[in-house]
Amino acid sequence: MGSVPGRVRIVVVDDHTVMRAGLVALLSSEPTVEIVGEGGDGRAAVELVARLRPDVALLDLRMPVLDGASATAEITAARSATRVLILTTYDTDEEIERAVEAGAIGYLLKDTTRERLVDAIHSAARGETVLAPRVAERLVARLRRPAPVALTARETEVLTAVADGLSNVEIGRRLVIAEATVKTHLLRIFAKLDVNDRTHAVVTALDRGLLDRR
Repeated sequence: MGSVPGRVRIVVVDDHTVMRAGLVALLSSEPTVEIVGEGGDGRAAVELVARLRPDVALLDLRMPVLDGASATAEITAARSATRVLILTTYDTDEEIERAVEAGAIGYLLKDTTRERLVDAIHSAARGETVLAPRVAERLVARLRRPAPVALTARETEVLTAVADGLSNVEIGRRLVIAEATVKTHLLRIFAKLDVNDRTHAVVTALDRGLLDRR
């Protein structure tokens, strides 16, 4: 049977048979969406996309054989024109990041409404990013977090000595480096931790787990 002009062609892939059947039944009544295939695991998703070239692949995230993120990565790597829209119950940072990094254009949760799902399918087909509100909030919150700071081994030694109450001269003696070098390390530490003095440097480093508490 040929495709109907104007409809978004999709494949539905979910390892839960009842959930997949429910999605198919839900979307089959939508005149602007045409379901051209369905499957139960990530490997089936990759094969369906390669064979049917749908506009959108609606994938669950946790599936056997190949999970949704890995299937998305393979679909993307094949330079397919198919857009991947994740539909899952999981909204953890790790799951979201894996899917987005793999190339998914959208990430929806299974409590979404029929109208929202249909709109998302059309948006994905147009190449527009679609995120569930909770997912968008998590991504924004993650972007707003301070970038992780890493101290070099020497900077850690210097700051540990500061925490031990040593002066710059005493730190130089302990680490067998010049006092000027100690000052240089401290300035770099202050810049990394966004502080202006030794005390705040130690407190901030302890709070961020960069120094061992004794």
